[in-house]
This record gives sequence, C-alpha cells and structure tokens, in this order.
Amino acid sequence: MSTPPTPSCIMPDGRGSRLAVQVVPRASKSEICGLQGDALKVRLQAPPVDGKANKALCEFIADRLGVSARHVLLAAGSTSRRKTLLMPETAPDVVRARLGL
Repeated sequence: MSTPPTPSCIMPDGRGSRLAVQVVPRASKSEICGLQGDALKVRLQAPPVDGKANKALCEFIADRLGVSARHVLLAAGSTSRRKTLLMPETAPDVVRARLGL
C-alpha cells in the first residue's frame, strides 16, 4: 500500500519541513479546519496583538506534532494571516501524518 501524496502546504526544507498556514485569529476555539488552497487553515483563540497569535500558532502546531514548541519556528508572515512555519527536525511525511493530512 502506498502513502498518500503530501499536500502542497507541506514542503521539504533540508532536514525538516516548512508548513504554509492561513490563520484565523480570535476564534471560539483553536482547531485545524483543513486545507484552504495551498495552506493549512488554522483557527486560533489568540488575538493578533503583540505576537500572541504567532506564539499560540507555534505552540498549537508543536503540540499537534508532538514536539517541543522550540522546534516550530515562524519563518515568514509575522504580521500577516498567511504564515510559513519551519520545523527543522520534522520530516514532511511526519508532519502530514501527525496533522492528519
């Protein structure tokens, strides 16, 4: 049995992965909502103030991946709803499997 293809929101990056995310802040609860185009749509309870949503996003994804929050870094999009996360020690197939994609 073959593995399903990796969604376009997950990209290999050296020894790890990059993840394109579309963030919806100030949601009633934090959750993954599926794919939106070529990005993973994530609703976060945190407001987009003083980097709170960025920190909450990294912690939320780290928790879903089962890694420490320091292994999920914001690579691009600090002031945008469209963000790119870097997971330097997590392979793309692991990201796909643990996020249920």
